[in-house]
Amino acid sequence: MTDVGDRSAWLARMAPGQFRHLFDHLAGTLFFAKDRQLHLVMGNLAFVRRCGLQHEAQLVGLRDEMIFPPRLAAKYRRDDLRVLAEGKPLLGLIELFPSAAGRPEWFVTDKLPLLDRDGAVCGLCGIVRSYEEQRAAIAPYLELAAVADHLKQNYREPLDVARLARMAGLSVRQFERKFRSTFQTTPRGYLMQMRVIRACELLQGSSLPITEIALAAGFYDHSDFARHFRKQMGLSASAYRRSAANPSGG
Repeated sequence: MTDVGDRSAWLARMAPGQFRHLFDHLAGTLFFAKDRQLHLVMGNLAFVRRCGLQHEAQLVGLRDEMIFPPRLAAKYRRDDLRVLAEGKPLLGLIELFPSAAGRPEWFVTDKLPLLDRDGAVCGLCGIVRSYEEQRAAIAPYLELAAVADHLKQNYREPLDVARLARMAGLSVRQFERKFRSTFQTTPRGYLMQMRVIRACELLQGSSLPITEIALAAGFYDHSDFARHFRKQMGLSASAYRRSAANPSGG
C-alpha cells in the first residue's frame, strides 16, 4: 500500500505539468489557466485554436479583453475576480463563448482557484464545454432513462426485451440497437451488471452464504452467478468478500 511519504516522493520525482496534457485529448473540452492578474498562462490546443491562435506560446500573457468581444470579456473577468476573491469554485456556469466559427454559443464553464504551496490563491483554471454538444451526448441516455431505472429496480425479474422496447416507444430491433450504442452492452448484459452490483453490496454488507446471495441478486443458481461474477469483477465472489473485508491486503 502506498503511504503519504511514498506519494510525496513519487510526485517530487515527476517532471512538472504532465497531468495537464490530458486536456489535449479530451474531445470537446477547452482548458485554460490564468495568474492573479488574469493573464493566460496555459491552455490546451482546443482552447488555443478557439482563440484564433496556433500555439500555446502565442496565448501566454494575453488577457480576455485582447481576444474576446468586450461584453464577453467583461463577464469572464467578473467571474474570475469572484473566484480569486472567494477562493471557491464556480461550477456549471451557462454562458456565451465564441464557437469555432466565431459566433457566440452557449457553453458550460467550470472555474476553480489555484493555490500556491502556502495555500494562497495564485490564479485560477477552468474548463469550457459546449452546452449543445453536452445535451446531444446525454440525449440517448435520457431517452432510455426509464428503461435503465426499470432494470436497476427490477434486477431480479426475468428479462423481457419486448416490454422494455414498448417502454422506450421503439420496436425490439430499434431498441436493442439503440441500447447497445448507448450503454455499450446488451439489455441482458446491463441486467447482469445490475445483479453483480447487488451481489457486491451483499458480499460486503452481510454474512449471508454465497449461494443465498446469488439467489437474492437474481441469479438462477450458484454456477450461473459464479460465471457472471468472475466475468464482471475478474475474481470469485469469495475472493471479493475477502478483499472487501481486508482492503489493505495485510
